[in-house]
Amino acid sequence: MTETAVLICGHGSRDPEAIAEFELVATALRPRLPDFDFATGYLEFARPTIRDGLTTLAAQGARQILAIPGMLFAASHVKNDLPWEMNSFMADNPGIDVRLGRDLAIGPKLLRAAADRVAGAAADPAIARAETLLVVVGRGTNDPDANSNISKLARMLWEGMGFGWAEIAFSGVAHPRVDAALTRAARLGFRRIILFPYFLFTGVLVKRIYAQTDAVARLFPEIEFVKALYLRDHPEVLDAFRDRVGEVREGQPAMNCQLCKYRTQIIGYESDAGAPQAAHHHHVRGIGTDGDHDHRHDHHR
Repeated sequence: MTETAVLICGHGSRDPEAIAEFELVATALRPRLPDFDFATGYLEFARPTIRDGLTTLAAQGARQILAIPGMLFAASHVKNDLPWEMNSFMADNPGIDVRLGRDLAIGPKLLRAAADRVAGAAADPAIARAETLLVVVGRGTNDPDANSNISKLARMLWEGMGFGWAEIAFSGVAHPRVDAALTRAARLGFRRIILFPYFLFTGVLVKRIYAQTDAVARLFPEIEFVKALYLRDHPEVLDAFRDRVGEVREGQPAMNCQLCKYRTQIIGYESDAGAPQAAHHHHVRGIGTDGDHDHRHDHHR
């Protein structure tokens, strides 16, 4: 057992396939991080919980734990929920140093992974990219800084890959929603529409996004609708996880907090500045995929 270990922190999901894919990525990461002992943990809907993962690594002898968010953007989970988990654990275990890394974000590796997924969906040479519209779908949060990254990603893929146009959509919370964005896109005159969910794993939301795409496609049979694969265990994603471990091991991760609504007053979210950290959804921590809890919760995954 090494004194420094890695915890990959997931959101969790009610969908067993989502948890299986998260664990698949964790397994694929192990050869890239041979110097560390390793565990996973989830905020909600699945076990082990974040606390369970930290406790397991500490019990095995770890005195420093590098906690890496398995999340694409720094919304409330990365800015609030995960820091609370780490700080609470350290308060109860003063001999353990837990260092929290930053979100995966949109770096060169994630951009290349996204482009590769989109290119796979645009492989048919019969329809030129100039005649193709790209729709990039994000999770959607109540954090405008996190939401704005979807616009940036869509613009970079649009210009970098030569598509005729790009639109954005969100699966929930933010607008435009998927069905509205696809319906609008279908009326812009393009022969093909590629739907790309900028998600790490499958789950309730990704499956709903694909179903909404099928429903809109039936309304516009003259347009080819193509569903690109989400990121999953793309090699560039795995390398980005490895980079986050290196960052937090060598020093403080350089998270961009310039427009964080918790640090400064952002238009429309002024009251969130300086909000205290709080625990995340105690009532759904550790449940969801094992059939021992039937409480319905509106935070779908």
